Amino acid sequence: MALHVLFESASGFSLFLADGIDEIEQNDRTSVVADINRFGKVVKLVAFQPFESARDALNQCNALSEGLMTDELRTFLEINLPKVKEGKKPKFSLGVAEPKIGSHIFEATKIPCQSNEFVLEILRGIRLHFDKFLKDLKPGDLEKAQLGLGHSYSRAKVKFNVNRVDNMVIQAIFLLDTLDKDINSFSMRVREWYSWHFPELVKIVNDNYLYAKVAKFVENKSDLSEEKIPGLTEILGDEDKAKEILEAAKASMGQDLSPIDLINVQQFTQRVMDLSEYRKKLYEYLVTKMNDIAPNLASLIGEVVGARLISHAGSLTNLAKCPSSTLQILGAEKALFRALKTRGNTPKYGLIFHSSFIGRASARNKGRMARYLANKCSIASRIDCFAERSTTLFGEKLREQVEERLDFYDKGVAPRKNIDVMKAAIESTQNQGKLEEFDLILFFPPFIGRKLGMFWKIIPSKLDLHLVNNFRGLVSH
Repeated sequence: MALHVLFESASGFSLFLADGIDEIEQNDRTSVVADINRFGKVVKLVAFQPFESARDALNQCNALSEGLMTDELRTFLEINLPKVKEGKKPKFSLGVAEPKIGSHIFEATKIPCQSNEFVLEILRGIRLHFDKFLKDLKPGDLEKAQLGLGHSYSRAKVKFNVNRVDNMVIQAIFLLDTLDKDINSFSMRVREWYSWHFPELVKIVNDNYLYAKVAKFVENKSDLSEEKIPGLTEILGDEDKAKEILEAAKASMGQDLSPIDLINVQQFTQRVMDLSEYRKKLYEYLVTKMNDIAPNLASLIGEVVGARLISHAGSLTNLAKCPSSTLQILGAEKALFRALKTRGNTPKYGLIFHSSFIGRASARNKGRMARYLANKCSIASRIDCFAERSTTLFGEKLREQVEERLDFYDKGVAPRKNIDVMKAAIESTQNQGKLEEFDLILFFPPFIGRKLGMFWKIIPSKLDLHLVNNFRGLVSH
């Protein structure tokens, strides 16, 4: 059977015929591929179709990277490959680099395709000697085409709305967790260090940030007088506590510190205060970014928990791909695998345990509440990921549903149906003019060994059919 090989370059599509397959298989492939004289005898150029423009090259490259066959590629193959009579099997096969594009070509044209180590070795030789096969190609033209297409493809892949970069949320939540640990450690060090001088202050001021501010303000307890009570009142917001600190300083059992020791303590307390203030600004930044990137998820479960879910999944798109059962135990992977190994009880929740809804549910309903909340978080993440414009209406409606579910568990009040709530949300968005017209698509995928699950997806009606099919496949998994 004859083997034709499809080679996609930066300049166009090429079709090669591998004539001496037996020679390449019997001899050393590496030496044959490296030698243009021997390789040129067994692999010959059949046809070459250049791309019309740089934009056409980029479109073809994007389609191939997704495993799709374009109309131009189909026409090129049908014209240059041998004709097959109806009812007869083709006496040739097409070698391709990616199995995905091969399966798509076979489904559309019934041309048998193969992608194996032998085909990849031939493609490596073609790529190595490609400029030798095209006689009209000038030196440097292929490199320029590769460089231009590489820049265009990379630019298109990283082209995004700078206000919706989930990587910023991932870095911010990592830094926020690190700061929390560091501030707690440093605050304990401040308390231990300053307690040698003023031990009674620990019992009066419990908050770490306020303790550092008071220690910075008081400095030497021997110098504390009634003149500093207004300053302490401004820091603590309580005049009685300020007077209590003054009385404790007069009868303190702490030892005196030298000036150089006090200076070091004051410098350290200032660092802790600066870190605490930066942590507040970072939290405000995280809230702002979450409202830009995932407003519905933030409205449903909160900015911090939502950011942790996105961070653990790797991106908002990865989180949207997760089924609700995976999202429910996201963050509890160790406990899950330990339970599977020991045949114990699997965990009921992961990161979503930090949501206030789980804490408000009774002990017997925590698992049911976690499953329901994970379902709504999965819906919210998909809306945030694929909606063209951001709105918090869907997140607010989903939050109302979770509140109603809590009332149903506690009081038995029947909640509204999901389809009614979502229709109301869509009508609200259309009335406010925030979003384009939306279609409500319901999915009832059958699950083996589970109850029948219902997934819905909001999809802009103006999207093309291919994108809608991708959404349908994403939501139904």
